[in-house]
Amino acid sequence: MTTPGDATHASALARTRRQQYLEDIEAAVLRAHTGDSRWFYASRRLYHGQRRVPLRAPHLKLADDCLSITGYRAVSDALALRERFSNDALHQHLRPAEPEPRLIYDWLEQCRVEALLGPGAPGMASNLEQRFRQWSLDYHHAQFTETALGLLLFCVIQISRSRLMAAPMLEAFEDMLEATRANIVPALGHALAGLRRERHDQAAFQRHAHAIADWIAAQLEGFEPQQDREQEDKDPRRALALLLDSEDDLEEEIPVALSGQSRLLEDDANRYRAFTTAYDSERRADSLVRHALLVEYRDRLDQRLAAQKVNVRRLARAFRRHLSVVERDGWNDGEESGVIDGRRLSQIVTSPQERRVFLRERHRPVSDAQVSLLIDCSGSMKVHGEAIATLVELLARALDMAGVSSEVLGFTTGAWNGGRAQRDWLRSGRPAAPGRLNEARHLIIKDASQPWRRARLGLAALLKADIYKEGIDGEAVQWACQRLMSADVNRRLLVVISDGSPSDSATNLANDRHYLDHHLRSVVATYSGGNGRRSGPIDIVGLGVGLDLSPYYPRHRVIDIGQTLDNTLLDDVVELMLSKRRY
Repeated sequence: MTTPGDATHASALARTRRQQYLEDIEAAVLRAHTGDSRWFYASRRLYHGQRRVPLRAPHLKLADDCLSITGYRAVSDALALRERFSNDALHQHLRPAEPEPRLIYDWLEQCRVEALLGPGAPGMASNLEQRFRQWSLDYHHAQFTETALGLLLFCVIQISRSRLMAAPMLEAFEDMLEATRANIVPALGHALAGLRRERHDQAAFQRHAHAIADWIAAQLEGFEPQQDREQEDKDPRRALALLLDSEDDLEEEIPVALSGQSRLLEDDANRYRAFTTAYDSERRADSLVRHALLVEYRDRLDQRLAAQKVNVRRLARAFRRHLSVVERDGWNDGEESGVIDGRRLSQIVTSPQERRVFLRERHRPVSDAQVSLLIDCSGSMKVHGEAIATLVELLARALDMAGVSSEVLGFTTGAWNGGRAQRDWLRSGRPAAPGRLNEARHLIIKDASQPWRRARLGLAALLKADIYKEGIDGEAVQWACQRLMSADVNRRLLVVISDGSPSDSATNLANDRHYLDHHLRSVVATYSGGNGRRSGPIDIVGLGVGLDLSPYYPRHRVIDIGQTLDNTLLDDVVELMLSKRRY
């Protein structure tokens, strides 16, 4: 039975999916417009390569709940025009230092590139016009035009865009702006006239834009910030800052995993090697922790799980819906429609009114997938151990409830700084380019044949701090993929949870700094597709703990597990896991 809470969560999930779909469309349009494949969305933010792209112009900033395809298309069209017609280095050269004139200056540059759109693109022109009109209405309805400064700013923007586009101002605002416009035009007449005249010359245009921005700054000097808390909401500077966020003071951007090419691997036809595998091991995680300590960790984990506000049954339904196939499961008799049951032919003669003489096929969902959760157990993940164990347990439990086979695996090393493998290398005279120099250790926390309830104690081993050492990601992903390939299913999914690039100090010192991450990219491309290949046999996704893993995993998501896990975070993770590959 569906509860109101389930309906609310389902609605929220549908909105999230719609928003991600629109973001995918926007990024695809940008890639098509610019011929550049490096545009993508991550965590609701637009990126070009590893650089976050600021929107700058406020009419391009959509509301968080916006689901309008026209709005998203307008943003992609506007940014494509900026990429085509604007020289960012030239723009930055004369960009004002003060926030208010800088915002106006940025906006006028965006309006300039939109004014350069030719008559051969009526669809783009319509998208941009609708977006600006909607922003203007939102500005007015938010009562920003109720203050003198808000009205002044609005009037300058409307006049400037009207001059640039050689089009009348929006009719809805003509009467309201008439008096203000009469005072502005004499002061800014020369600069306004130059906007359209110099729109094809960015350097010349900037002089006029700068003049307008400076004039706005001069008007702002007459407005002092409100000190009275009751008047704070009426402070025109505060309203302006809320509306025209320049994105120069944004919170710190999500770091991107460092990656590069290994010259050693390139010169050796990408033949990755390990100096020795004699000390490599594959261990059950619970064998590394004393039983009494495991029980204590399990109690801690249970307490944390009790504080989570996650609807596991709803996650299970999502997994069952997407990772199952319908299988025939016999017949239901006594039905009122379907195939006539030969055993009841006599009943049709003796009781002509009887309708329940049919058979209907019975079907049931059967899992046709296996999911592996691979956890990076390098040293930096130690602080996230309890949160990761909680996330993994919730996912494993939901998969178990859905009847989907799942594994939980981990990877670390047997020692710091190379251990016995490095000592063997030193005794051998330090040969050049030895390859991986450490004791690779792969952990089995829950295997595919083990129900979730029987694996609960093993999951608590993730709280043991000293299992976290160094990380050799490429070999671990390859090991997990090989285990998945042995499963008799049609869909295989690997979820890698990590907070950094592959790192092993001994290997990096003896080879080159990108030896391990180059190998990781090659492994991911081999099993999931990429580098010109068609989609591979395994869906591989990366969950970056506070880190953007896009250099390694084309399908990735940045997650914040510092706080209590909630349905929104789990919805994002499940949505990423179940989404279709687009490469």
